[in-house]
Amino acid sequence: MTLNCACVLALPLLAVGLHVPASQVPRGEHHRSYLITAVATSTEFDLGRYMEEKRVLTESILDASLKSTVPQTEMIIESMRYSLMAGGKRVRPMLCFAATEMFGGDLDAAKPAAVALEMIHTMSLIHDDLPAMDNDDLRRGKPTNHVLYGDDVAILAGDAMLSESFAHVARCTPPSVPAKRTVRVLRILGDSVGALGLAGGQVLDLKSEGKADVDMDTLTWIHTHKTAALLIAAVSCGAVLAGAGEEDIARCEEYALKIGLAFQVADDILDVEASSEDLGKTAGKDEAVDKTTYPKLLGLERSKEVARELVAEAKAALAPYGDKAAPLNGLADYIINRKN
Repeated sequence: MTLNCACVLALPLLAVGLHVPASQVPRGEHHRSYLITAVATSTEFDLGRYMEEKRVLTESILDASLKSTVPQTEMIIESMRYSLMAGGKRVRPMLCFAATEMFGGDLDAAKPAAVALEMIHTMSLIHDDLPAMDNDDLRRGKPTNHVLYGDDVAILAGDAMLSESFAHVARCTPPSVPAKRTVRVLRILGDSVGALGLAGGQVLDLKSEGKADVDMDTLTWIHTHKTAALLIAAVSCGAVLAGAGEEDIARCEEYALKIGLAFQVADDILDVEASSEDLGKTAGKDEAVDKTTYPKLLGLERSKEVARELVAEAKAALAPYGDKAAPLNGLADYIINRKN
């Protein structure tokens, strides 16, 4: 088995800063819902163009990161690649790249962490879809991993994806990056997926289903850990790899916490308002399993207000960086304006 480093040069970058009308930009699976160009900066920033640029880069390094030349591993690698390369918004790698750029860092240094973040996210989706958890047959408009490969292979593919995420960072982070930064990235990633990360948040979320006494504090704890933790890791890893100071990293964490909660509020709203076709997964699942959500506790209109308030707070955390924060501010807008 050969697990390759995504240590490749970036593809030629699209011009950033040139506004293209939305009607003239391709509106495929990855591009139809986030052509948002109005962000709170003093210069024009084309978010759609930026996201497409980073999506293309991300797809390239993901594809290079996971291959097999050993026949005995073909099935598990095929299962891993099926979910890793199934598309998606690639928000977490984008956040990592945007934070790296904000502090003047080298994108090559951030590529292994970006791959790891998407591997961890993919692992969580494979496991979330299993019959023992969300029991979903559809993800990104395609059959879920366990539907094609069986529960047993899907579980193991998720496990392998998680272990490979850490190995990839250790193996592929350029030697020019100080070792203490690489070690810190590994710690950040580990924290994001553990008991005080998405695993702990997912457990409390599952155990809260059908309970009438779930309050806003509990809901916030769940999504601070289940949803926001990996977004915090994404921005923090980018900042650390760029050599940002502790105060800067703390501002990034505050930003990512707010957008992480906003992301979940938007998800809850979409589960109510969007169709399965738009979402690429089964709509209405939250109500079907009696899950406590923001719309359930606050109502739809108040939930939308809360999402906007969280995004405003996220942008405020990055105010000291001015125009350098335009990509992160634009991604914050995207999170509550997306359609899936």
